Amino acid sequence: MTCNRSCGLLTGAVIGAVLAIFGGVLIPVGDNLINRAIKKDAVISNGTIAYDNWLVPGSSVYRQFWIFNVENPSDVLNFGARPKLEQRGPYTYRVRYLPKENITENPNGTISYMLPNAARFEPDMSVGTENDTITCLNLAVVAAPALYKNNFIQLLLNTWIKSSKSNMLQNRTVKEILWGYKDPFLNKVPFPLDPVLGVFYPYNGTSDGLYRVYTGKEDISKTAIIESYKNKRNLSYWEGYCDLVNGTDGASFPPFVKKNQVLRFFSSDICRSIYGVYQTSKTVKGIPLYRFTVPREAFASPIDVGDNYCFCTDQVISQNCTLAGVLDISSCKAGRPVYISLPHFLHASESILHDVEGLSPNEEEHETFLDVEPTTGFTLQFAKRLQVNLLVTPSSKIEALSKVQKPYVFPILWLNESAVIGDEKAEMFRNKVTGRVQLLGVVQMVLIIAGSVLFLAFMGSYFICRSKKLK
Repeated sequence: MTCNRSCGLLTGAVIGAVLAIFGGVLIPVGDNLINRAIKKDAVISNGTIAYDNWLVPGSSVYRQFWIFNVENPSDVLNFGARPKLEQRGPYTYRVRYLPKENITENPNGTISYMLPNAARFEPDMSVGTENDTITCLNLAVVAAPALYKNNFIQLLLNTWIKSSKSNMLQNRTVKEILWGYKDPFLNKVPFPLDPVLGVFYPYNGTSDGLYRVYTGKEDISKTAIIESYKNKRNLSYWEGYCDLVNGTDGASFPPFVKKNQVLRFFSSDICRSIYGVYQTSKTVKGIPLYRFTVPREAFASPIDVGDNYCFCTDQVISQNCTLAGVLDISSCKAGRPVYISLPHFLHASESILHDVEGLSPNEEEHETFLDVEPTTGFTLQFAKRLQVNLLVTPSSKIEALSKVQKPYVFPILWLNESAVIGDEKAEMFRNKVTGRVQLLGVVQMVLIIAGSVLFLAFMGSYFICRSKKLK
């Protein structure tokens, strides 16, 4: 009888040990099953989850604009005073709602496409109408000295500026500032040029690309990585490696993302590749995500981050590449003196911030982040924030700019392009991806814990039984 009981206890212990070991064995086996399933669905090929997510955004993408209104125009125009700025907004547009166009699968494991540009005003998500008037920088007048450096040409331009009654500042509607208007000064110029201009003109009806990205069929670690942009690996805007097109377009990344990774992505809006680093973990609609943010170092001066040396192209504003926070993209904008920064000059040097009044940078409102589902690499929530600025320089030949005291970067507007996965897509994602991973993890842990408990319980009883028998 005693033997039978001891044998039963030993058998129970063995079963518990087997269950615990089986649960442990399931970890690599389960990971392998998950990897195989994810690799199948992460490939950008018709019929996969990745393809559906890639073809058209799974959620509404919005661009919110805050436009800087000049509160002291007379002081700026007559005395060259620092502009006092007040942001007006948001004025919200729905963008990126059209599917990719000209999709072509290529024999080298890539797929090419064009991104159609479209913006639709959302009045219910805006503080006013597109006809709201803003006192802002005169884009054509301010850009003139950068585009035409010859003194004689500047004298001619001054004549046309005066005859058109244009000045350094102007009153324009939100719609005109963003999407274009016929400029009275440019309309006077007898050269063959387009008199229409706006911060994002032309936009509606245009496309961005051609993009060519890896599908992941041949190498899953390259999924969604850009092979070329406009049929080139280089941008022709920068020197050295800064000119390379690196990473993805930010909508997704190769699967199995780790916290210690640097996620690189290309943005045609800022004419460069940039990167994000892990900041924290988030849960959105029941889906665990990793948040990656664009760090301060991405816009640091070469003095602080040596790798940024090739992004420093303007020696005056950067004070010989010692200042941080603004990026001269004039070579990408046909010579127009456009500077990009984070909103309100976040992470910029104090001297750049203090050339104007009214800005209040803070990370929570003004940083760029991507919330990435680590198993698939899909970006399920993001906020891309940037500020568009124009370089204002003195000109003795152009009267409208003669009061300017020194060159400085003048903010025009900042935007927040954001999206979060929709409820329908989130449910599909939880069922097909997150649910599977969590279920397998639960089974593994239950087997390990239950097996360990059984093993310890039966072994404890066995030793108690043996102890009594010896007595």
